[in-house]
Formats: sequence, C-alpha cells, structure tokens
Amino acid sequence: MKKIANDIYYVGVNDRRKALFENLWPLPNGVSYNSFLITDEKTALIDSVDICYSDLFFRKLDEVLNGRPLNYLVVNHMEPDHSGSIRLLKKYYPGLQIVGNKQTFGMLAGYYGITDGLYEVKERETLDLGRHRLTFYMAPMVHWPEVMVAYEETERILFSADAFGTYGTLDGGVMDTELNTDRFWDEMIRYYANIVGKYGSPVQKILQKLSTLDIQTICSTHGPVWSEQRAKAIGIYDRLSRYEGEKGVTVVYGSMYGHTEQMAEAIAGALSENGIRNITLYDASKTHASYILKDIFQYKGLLVGSPTYSGHLFPPVEAILEKIRIREVKNRLFGYFGSYTWASVAVKRLAAFAEAMQWEIAGEPFDQKQAVSAETYAKCRALGKAMADRLNEMNF
Repeated sequence: MKKIANDIYYVGVNDRRKALFENLWPLPNGVSYNSFLITDEKTALIDSVDICYSDLFFRKLDEVLNGRPLNYLVVNHMEPDHSGSIRLLKKYYPGLQIVGNKQTFGMLAGYYGITDGLYEVKERETLDLGRHRLTFYMAPMVHWPEVMVAYEETERILFSADAFGTYGTLDGGVMDTELNTDRFWDEMIRYYANIVGKYGSPVQKILQKLSTLDIQTICSTHGPVWSEQRAKAIGIYDRLSRYEGEKGVTVVYGSMYGHTEQMAEAIAGALSENGIRNITLYDASKTHASYILKDIFQYKGLLVGSPTYSGHLFPPVEAILEKIRIREVKNRLFGYFGSYTWASVAVKRLAAFAEAMQWEIAGEPFDQKQAVSAETYAKCRALGKAMADRLNEMNF
C-alpha cells in the first residue's frame, strides 16, 4: 500500500468505468475515491469508498492492518461515493466507532440505518490516536451540510473531504510529487464549477478557518494528494470561491441554421483583434454543460447568443443559463445578442437574465432578423470590442 507519511497510508481506489459523476458530469479520465488509514496506538480510517469497489478496498485495509482492529472511521463527508462502504465496515469491524458530527449521524441513520457506535465531535474538538491527533473543523455546505475536515497535527496533514478534489484517476502515483499534475488543474476547476460552485461563501469561511494552520499536505477525497503544489490548489479554490475570473471570455451560443453561430464567430474575432487571448467558443447544443461552466467560472467575460425558439430562448442556451443561476455566479462582465425569423424574444429574455444576475453589461445588445447582414456584422465587432476594452481596463 502507498505510505504518504509516518503510519499514514493511502487505501483509496480508482474508478475507470463510471461515465458520469453524480450521473451528470462526464468523466473521460475516470475518478478516484480516496481513503486514508492511520495506524497508531489506535487505528483510524479517514472516509471510505464507493460500495462498487468494496472488495478491493477491504483487501487493502486487511493488508495494512495486518490483523489489527479498526478502531475509528472518520466520516468527513456522507455522499455515497465516500460513505457507501460504511455498513460493510461496521459488520466487518464490529467494535468500530464512527466519528462525525450531529449532521453526519442524521444521514448515517437515513442512508444506512446506523444509530449506534457513534463518536460525536464538534468544532475544534480532537481525537487522540497516540502519536497522531486529529482536530476537526466544521465546513458546512462545502458542499453538503454535514461536511467537516480533519487536521493531523504531527504530520501537518489536512484531510479535506471533497475540497481541493479533481476528476481523474491516479495512474501509478498518488502524491503530486509522483505524477505529472498538468491534466488535473483544469479538472479541478471543472470539478469546482460543477459540484461546489454555488457555495463560494462557505468555501471562503473554511479557508479562513484553515489559514492559521501549518498545512504541509492536503488529502482530498478525489484526485492527487497535494504536497509540493498545495499552495496552488488552495489558491485555485480561493480565487474561484471569490468569483474572481481571469482575463478571458467564454462565448456561448445556440444556432439552428448557423446564423447565430456566424455572429458568435464575428464577436470572437473582434475580441482577438482587441487583445483578448483567452477565448472559448461553445455551441450549447454540442458541448456538455460541464465544460462550459468550467470556463464561465474561470474567465471574467461571458457573451451569450440565442435565437428565439417558440417564443423563448433556444432550449440548450436556456439550460446553461439555469445552471449559472443555480450556482449564483457573481461578478461577471456580460454581453448578449440574438436572432429571430418573425418574432424577437431571445434578447429580451437575455436582458432579464442579466438583470437578475446583477452583472455589469459590456457593449450594446442586439439581434438579427433572418440572415446576418453587413450591419449586424458591424454590431458584432462593436460588441466584441466593447467587451475587450472593458477587460483591458481591469487589473488582473
């Protein structure tokens, strides 16, 4: 088994078969379910794994424990991809005590019918294992209400639940020092945008709590163990939870017959001509929302174009806007445009969306009746330039 510190082992598993995380978000590179075992005077398992991998998981536990009992299971997060093996753990290790908070125990009863062998902890309470001691910090709504994190004082390790997690399996290595981590950074942003994005304020609160700790290693429940690159991981979460987009623009459009797409291309060209280098252009009918949301969280500027469809926005565009609303994305620079054949509605709906989000508007919104005209191309260029000019004025 992989040893990550004195008496602390990685006993997690990789899932290369699941196609959709939460049955929503694509997993082209799979995902890991991370679990950690401390073997001190008392033994403690930090989180478990999806029940689909319980056989492999228990074999790893048996190898590390080597006949010793498992004294504690620390449940930092109750989502079933981490708690799914709890009932089996309870049966396999009958003396096991489950460490959690009041919210944890309500979910334990609801999901698994477990109401005994519980060890409740509150804010800054500790669990002594011998040479190692865990201190607990509550992190509600990062991203479930029962979430807590555990700080191991001797090795200065933060067991962070889903925080600082990423999509992607761990192929060979576990520590960031053993992996080429390049592919994980975009996946961390996508994971945050998909899963955590609504909860920027709770993320900021837990980051402030943890800022006084000397954290040398971060053990999330998904993705690499962050050691050398822990500051980068924390920085990404800090920036995203403040909704501080980088200098760049996400252009999202829907198009039935290509006219709105032509407008989007012209706007993107104007952005480039005026100094914007980070530009992503998405057909909402083709690209999964997971990737679009990732760039909306990453970049400051957002431009949305939609044709009118049955007196409403084009459905794939409307679906993206609803996902943005749910996540309560803040502080974006917004521009919009539309097209129609006989009745103009889309631009009015986009205006209502912008007002609801309370975003700053860049440029002059417009729409096009039927085929794109020379006048419309001029408006596209003006909108792209206005967005670029405003971004160029900002400090990044």
